[in-house]
Amino acid sequence: MRYLAALLLNLWLALPAVAQQDAGRVARDASVALSAASDRLDAAETARDRVKALTEAILAYEDGLAAMRIGLRRVAIREVQLRGQLQARDAEIAQLLAVLQTLTPGPAPTVFLHPDGPNGTVRAGMLLSELTPALNSRAQSLRRSLTDVETLQILQEAAAEQLQTGLTEVQLARAELNVAMAERTDLPMRFTEDPVRTAILIASSDTLDAFSSSLSNISSSDSAWTPSLIDDQIGELPMPARGIILRSMGEPDAAGVTRPGILLATRPGALVTSPTAATVRYVGPFLDFGSVAILEPRPQTLFVLAGLGVTYGKTGQIIPAGTPLGLMGFLPAQQIEHSPSISGEEGGAAHSETLYIEVRQQNVPQDPLDWFRTDKDR
Repeated sequence: MRYLAALLLNLWLALPAVAQQDAGRVARDASVALSAASDRLDAAETARDRVKALTEAILAYEDGLAAMRIGLRRVAIREVQLRGQLQARDAEIAQLLAVLQTLTPGPAPTVFLHPDGPNGTVRAGMLLSELTPALNSRAQSLRRSLTDVETLQILQEAAAEQLQTGLTEVQLARAELNVAMAERTDLPMRFTEDPVRTAILIASSDTLDAFSSSLSNISSSDSAWTPSLIDDQIGELPMPARGIILRSMGEPDAAGVTRPGILLATRPGALVTSPTAATVRYVGPFLDFGSVAILEPRPQTLFVLAGLGVTYGKTGQIIPAGTPLGLMGFLPAQQIEHSPSISGEEGGAAHSETLYIEVRQQNVPQDPLDWFRTDKDR
């Protein structure tokens, strides 16, 4: 973990000015966060402490790896720009050489055949003496550009290796989180799930909407519970996962189907966390939505998250803000990461998973974009 923190910092320092800026700042911040999370993990004495430290570490990994991808993409763009400039200079220098050849004085017997006589020859020599330093200057600039291209190539190769190391490290952190979540027993229970009634409800619900609306009818008991005070947080709640808004509420998909929620495109294995303290009303599979987590931060308000690959926790638990709810799905190992392309689109694993997010208040769908902060994907 500390190793990747150092790699992130080294990448930020190594990136040229064109690639530093935002990517460098994110990489630096991620490096600091990763180091702090590593310290907390070393000092963790309970499963709860380990869960918190690992959650922070995985999020720092995700931010740092995203910064590395951005930096690599910008480096690749810069390399293409330099190569284009070099090609343009090659043509320019070739033209200049052709001009110089026409101005070069001929053998002594023909010197005096210059149309302007000896004076013309002198002027041609003076022009040649002026152009030669300019040509040398252009040649030096060309050599510097060639060196820059070679440096960028080396940087890309080194950063790609660092990226692969980071992917391995974050996988290990996710595995550790799986163990820590399984060992965690400190979360209070608001109610005990009745598995039979839940199974009947799932079997009788043909839509996620119907299932969510009926959840309040299956709790068998309710201990003392203090709902979250989220009124002041509406519009500023963190997104449950890092990603890009793929489809807004009510926006039709390719088949013309509309849904009362948003679709968030995420990377494989992205960590999904609770945006606020809440009761877990349901966690598990549902129809073709994959694994689903439904949270109740306060009475008559539900956050529906569907499409997870791995889920944590139990129905009825009261969880604090930032608690891991699960991980998005994974691609086969050979497809997990490809080199970023200069078009700005990244191949392979780039946002190949989708998390469906729905907010319901008194069984009426609300626009999630009015509730969650939509930071730019990193």
